Amino acid sequence: MQKSPIIPVIRYDNAKEAISWLKEAFGFQKHVSFEDEAGKIIHAELTFGNSMIMLGSADSSSEFSTHMRQPREIGGFQTQCCYVYVEDPDAHYAHAVAAGARIVIDIKGEDYGGRSYTCLDPEGFLWNFGSYDPWAEPTV
Repeated sequence: MQKSPIIPVIRYDNAKEAISWLKEAFGFQKHVSFEDEAGKIIHAELTFGNSMIMLGSADSSSEFSTHMRQPREIGGFQTQCCYVYVEDPDAHYAHAVAAGARIVIDIKGEDYGGRSYTCLDPEGFLWNFGSYDPWAEPTV
C-alpha cells in the first residue's frame, strides 16, 4: 500500500477526546498513541485509508507549539484545512452530522467534479471531505 508522505499535524486542547471523536465522527483509526505520566497525549497517529494525521495535546511550553495557535485563540479562523477523499461523501456527511460535526458548508456538487462538505470538529478545526479524487486522471 502506498503511504502518503505528507502528514498533517494538529494540536488539540483535549487530545484524548479529539481522538475518540475523530474515530467516531470521521472514521479514523488509531495507529499509535503515547501519553506522559499524567495521562496527557504527547503524540498520536490516526489513519484513514493509506493516509495519516499526527496529533497531540496543545502545550504552549513545547518548542513546536510556540509556532502554533488554536482556533479559539484567533477568533475561530484557520490558516489551512485537511481535505480527505471519501468514496461516498453523502454517507460520510450523514455519519459526521450524527456524531455532532458542525457543518459550515453543506454537502454539494462541485464545479470541478465530485461532492463535498466542510465542517468543524469540537475544537474548531476545519475539515473538508469529498469524492473529488485529485490523483485521478484529469477529464479535461
